[in-house]
Amino acid sequence: MNRSSGIIMHIASLPGKYGIGTFGKEAYKFGDFLKKAGQKYWQILPVGPTSFGDSPYQSFSAFAGNPYFIDFDILRQDGLLDASDYYSVNFGENSEDIDYGLIFKEKLRVLRIAYEKFKLNQDEDLIKFQEAESYWLDDYALYMSVKKHFDLKSWHEWDEDIRLRETEAIDRYKSLLEDEIGLWKFLQYEFHKQWRNLKAYVNNLGIEIIGDMPIYVAEDSADVWGNPEAFLLNKKTLKPLKIAGCPPDIFADTGQLWGNPIYDWSYMEKTNYKWWVDRIRQSLNLYDVLRIDHFKGFESYWSIPYGDLTAENGEWVKGPGIKVFNAIKDELGDVNIIAEDLGTLTEETIKLRNDTGFPGMKILTFGFDTDSSNPFLPHNYEKNFIVYTGTHDNDTVRGWIETTAPKGEVQRAIEYLGLNKEEGYNWGFIRGAWSSIANISIAQMQDFLNLGNEARINLPSTLGKNWRWRVKKGVLTDQLAEKIHQITRTYGRCDN
Repeated sequence: MNRSSGIIMHIASLPGKYGIGTFGKEAYKFGDFLKKAGQKYWQILPVGPTSFGDSPYQSFSAFAGNPYFIDFDILRQDGLLDASDYYSVNFGENSEDIDYGLIFKEKLRVLRIAYEKFKLNQDEDLIKFQEAESYWLDDYALYMSVKKHFDLKSWHEWDEDIRLRETEAIDRYKSLLEDEIGLWKFLQYEFHKQWRNLKAYVNNLGIEIIGDMPIYVAEDSADVWGNPEAFLLNKKTLKPLKIAGCPPDIFADTGQLWGNPIYDWSYMEKTNYKWWVDRIRQSLNLYDVLRIDHFKGFESYWSIPYGDLTAENGEWVKGPGIKVFNAIKDELGDVNIIAEDLGTLTEETIKLRNDTGFPGMKILTFGFDTDSSNPFLPHNYEKNFIVYTGTHDNDTVRGWIETTAPKGEVQRAIEYLGLNKEEGYNWGFIRGAWSSIANISIAQMQDFLNLGNEARINLPSTLGKNWRWRVKKGVLTDQLAEKIHQITRTYGRCDN
């Protein structure tokens, strides 16, 4: 990765008429904005189908795409929708917010209309897509169809025969739900077609896409139902034996209870980590660079007894370490991966990151709670890092300054970065990241717009108000792009 920079903008956060950001014209316009701003990278959050809590980090599939991002106008251009099918539908009253309840109800209803029209004239490309992606698509489409059959209940609450994937039950449901299965395969076909067209456009502008991969998968997912042997589950009930999380720390007295099933790494090793190789291959077909969340979990992970109400009784267990990445490299060659190595770093985790050669991460707003030895301060960086003003899990710069950070930390930031109101504190933080030695600097779009915590994407361990922010239409101006371009050019992160 050469010296350059980028912007975080979730697909869902793009502006548009139909309740949530899509792969339509506003996404192409954002690519143009990045080009004008001299940026090399567009970083997005996971694009998998969301489940409970609407988090892109808790998905029904580690391989599938979110049908919410399919653009209606493109479907209309392809003859699969009429304007009357969706123009007058209420997808939400607030264009800067996402009403996931309405989106779930209305977006899928309109997409079913497109599917009915598509069935009248299916093309060979769908057949090719289904064959190429069958290793994950067949289980996913069946899982979503059976889930609908059982009123969206978790697969743990399905009838025993299909819950345990008995061959006779699999065949029976494939026959019974054939049309519904066809719908879910069609939606993945459209998702991938629209995404690949958008990505090709963005790549032609000289911009690469940084995707985001959660290390764990959701318990209620096609991944666990379809591959129970790959997880630490009770062999009879298929309930998890252990679940993932974080130990108690200064941020959470009882730790964080994520609830994701833990991988059976001994099984993974016996298969030469095939599931992981397939997952990385699929992800790098979608993105140019892949950020893996909670990289530390490959070195050691916090394992909590299933059923515990807090993370306090967990224990550290050794992960697969370099072996999984050697298997990936043997199959796929050198891969472009960013290691999300935040949190308490042990020598073992640092060694694993260095052994892989993957760049780690620095968060600039983390740099002011101690003294000059703080590893998040730019003078302590090395080149092989990505520096962020903040990520989707953090305050915006303005939110950190105005509502969250202790006064002493704000004062240290003012002194260290030379912050002043004339320039704008947000631009001072961006300057601090852009001027650092780190190869890549990245900021959230919210920080360029100087938005407060009302625009925060996620507040960990909370439900109800996360993943909803959308950028206001019309604010991504040529003047803003030029201002970003100027600071990018000043600090040698673009060619001209």
